[in-house]
Amino acid sequence: MNYRIEKLPEIKLAGKQLTMSFAHDRTPELWKSFMPFKKLISNSAAPDLYSMQRYTNTFSYQDFDPNTPFTKWAAIAVTSFDNIPDIFETYTLQGGLYAVFKHVGSAMEFRKTFDAIFLAWLPTSDYLIDDREHFELLGEKYSNTALDSEEEIWIPIRLKN
Repeated sequence: MNYRIEKLPEIKLAGKQLTMSFAHDRTPELWKSFMPFKKLISNSAAPDLYSMQRYTNTFSYQDFDPNTPFTKWAAIAVTSFDNIPDIFETYTLQGGLYAVFKHVGSAMEFRKTFDAIFLAWLPTSDYLIDDREHFELLGEKYSNTALDSEEEIWIPIRLKN
C-alpha cells in the first residue's frame, strides 16, 4: 500500500460541523449545508476541501462501534479567521504527524481502502493512531459520484514506543 508520512502544521478551517455516528450518517446533510455558501469565504488558502472527523476518544478500528458519536466537518482552509461570515464556524486543526493514503474509486469502495489502512498497514507499521483529527483532503480530482474519484486520507499517527 502506497503512503507517505507528513508533518502537518496547524491549519485554520472555516466550515460547518455536525455530530453524527456511522450508523446515523449525516454527511450528505452536512455538505449540502456547506457547499452552496463556501464561495462566501473570501480568504480561502486553497481550493481543496476538508472532510474532517474529531472522535471523542482515540479512534480504534478493532473496537469500532458504529453508534459512537463523533463530530464531522465540511470545511476549507483559510488564511485567517478575519471576515468569516457568521453562517460558518472556525476550527484550528492541530497539525502533527500523519500517514497519508490515496483512495481512488467511488465512495462505495472507501471501506476497502480503510480496511487496508487499519487492518493491514497499521498493525505492521512503526506507528499507532494518535488522538487528533482525521480528515480526507478533497482536491480537484475528487467527485462524490465518479468511479475514478481521488482523495487523500490523513490518519494522525505517533511512533510506537
